[in-house]
Amino acid sequence: MTILNHETAAATTAAPAALTAAPAAAEARARIERAKHAFSTRNVGAFLRRTEGVDLITEDHVPQAGEVVLARVTSIGHHKRLESPVSRRQILFAGDEIVVAYGSRYAADQFLAMVPGDLGPAHLAAAGGLASRVVDQHSGVGSPTEIEPIGVIRDAHGPVTLARAAAHRTLRGLASHDRRPAHEVPVIAVLGTSMNSGKSTVLAQLAHGLAAAGLRVAAGKVTGTGAGNDYNLFLDAGAHRVLDFTDFGYSSTFQVDIEEVRDLFLSMADELAGGPERPDVVLLEIADGVYQGETTRLLADAEFGRVVNRVAFAAGDALGAVGGVGALGALGLVPAFVSGVVTSSPLATAEARRALEVPVVATFDLGTAEVAQELVADLLEEAAADAA
Repeated sequence: MTILNHETAAATTAAPAALTAAPAAAEARARIERAKHAFSTRNVGAFLRRTEGVDLITEDHVPQAGEVVLARVTSIGHHKRLESPVSRRQILFAGDEIVVAYGSRYAADQFLAMVPGDLGPAHLAAAGGLASRVVDQHSGVGSPTEIEPIGVIRDAHGPVTLARAAAHRTLRGLASHDRRPAHEVPVIAVLGTSMNSGKSTVLAQLAHGLAAAGLRVAAGKVTGTGAGNDYNLFLDAGAHRVLDFTDFGYSSTFQVDIEEVRDLFLSMADELAGGPERPDVVLLEIADGVYQGETTRLLADAEFGRVVNRVAFAAGDALGAVGGVGALGALGLVPAFVSGVVTSSPLATAEARRALEVPVVATFDLGTAEVAQELVADLLEEAAADAA
């Protein structure tokens, strides 16, 4: 139970009005530093320490995806915790000030949310730190956590965005270059039927098995909504280097133009495949399901097929496995194997094996050196022959 005395109640009542006034620059910087920062903004803190003229845009502004906003939590809903830049689950309280990024979200199991057209009330649409306005939701989740934007963070050059603070850039025109790092290292893409079909676990287990076999593995998450779960899972599994789309300045890839999604995919693949510690294998996860808009268009792009040497597919059940393999086959992307949640059930695994010609591999078998190495042995031989 929360007990308010007269002074506390007065301060709480007065707070919203006070927040609408543009604070002085020094106050704004201090306020931003005191706030709880989100995983999606993990590169912003260092950026702000290097820049001058930090202030807040408090009115007459149309938010854009990727802009960083200071907001106040007004009501706790589905997301009760905010993932920090180091992936600590920070418990949220009404009245907390948080630093998050605007973005849209497509999550069939949770929310459909869009970047709002003003600085009015919004929602925390993802625990990784996504400020958005929920327009639809799964019937199994509660109402979204409500937030009140205080102001978009700006410096002398304009609104601070994740792209401006990012460690990496999405490069344009890569599709026209034939000799690139991602063409010289085997690249395996992990796809799935939907959200929560087991894609991240499949990638992590495969990374662990390959690392156990003595191979150097790089891993990336190309699309989705910013969060640290998968990023850290891939590191813990044994990948020596991990990147995701937030490293390239995206809070979410939903509603990003397909040409930009393609360029992000190519940029990440090259970044992971190149560098002084060249990997033996690059593993890339494509979020959500085959029928999600950005995923569908990326898979149909010729550059995807030129870069990806092998596809792994995660399915939730046997029928999904059959349908997914068929849908990918129509795109010329026959999976090398099927795995994922379907393999949690021996009965469902048996159904899938009877219905499919491609191998069905239990997810946790991928984590063994013998199974993982066998799945990539021919790719490694081809890469070695090409390099000779």
